[in-house]
Amino acid sequence: MGQLPASRVTPSLIFEHTGVDYAGPVALKFFNDRGTRNYKAWIAVLVCFSTSAIHLELVTDYSAQGFLKALRPFTSHRGICKTLSSDCGTNFQGAQVALERLLAGFTKESQHLQQLIANDGTRWKFNPPGAPHMSGKWEAAVKSVQQHLAKINSDKLLTYEDISTLLMQIEAVLNSRPLSALSEDPDDLVALTPGHVIRGAPLTTIPEPSLLHLPSNRLSLL
Repeated sequence: MGQLPASRVTPSLIFEHTGVDYAGPVALKFFNDRGTRNYKAWIAVLVCFSTSAIHLELVTDYSAQGFLKALRPFTSHRGICKTLSSDCGTNFQGAQVALERLLAGFTKESQHLQQLIANDGTRWKFNPPGAPHMSGKWEAAVKSVQQHLAKINSDKLLTYEDISTLLMQIEAVLNSRPLSALSEDPDDLVALTPGHVIRGAPLTTIPEPSLLHLPSNRLSLL
C-alpha cells in the first residue's frame, strides 16, 4: 500500500481539504398528488479528507450552475475549503471557471476585500484522466450513500423536501460510523466517529432489536 497524501494525515479543520463527486440520479416528484410529473436530481457527496466526515447536498441541475448552488450552502455550513478535489467532470470544470470569474469580479470592487479574502480562496484539484484510484475516498462515500438509499427509499418517489430530510438522516448515520476500533477498556463502548469532530459526540445511533426471545441456536453473526 502506498503512502497516503499529506491532506489525509495532516491535522486540519473539518472539510478544509474536501473531495466531491455525484451520486444518482434519483427521481423526484413535484408534489404529493396523483398525476404529478417526475424530474431527475443528483446528490453532491462531499468528503473531508482528514476526518472522513460526509456532507450531502441535493442538486437538481447537472451543470456548473447547479453545482455552485449546492456549494454555497455547503460552505455556509462547513466553511470554505482550501482544496477541493474531484474527477474531470464537465460540470466541475465549469464550476471552477464560474468561481474564478465571480472572485475576480468581486475583488475588483474593493482592494481591501481582496486582501482579506486572499487566503480564503479554494484551489480546485482535478484528478488525471484515467486515474480512478485517486478518487477512492469519495467513491467509497458515494457507494455508502447509494446503499442507504436502496435500503430505505426503494422505488418510492419523494418530493424535494422529503429527499432533503432523508439525505440529512443518511448524513447523520454516515457521520456516526466508527473510524477506529474500540479501546481495550471493557467499559469504553464509544468509538471515534466523524460526529465527534463535528459536535463532540456521534450524531445518531442505530437501535438494535432485542434478541432475548430467540433461542440461541437461531442466532447468527450477521
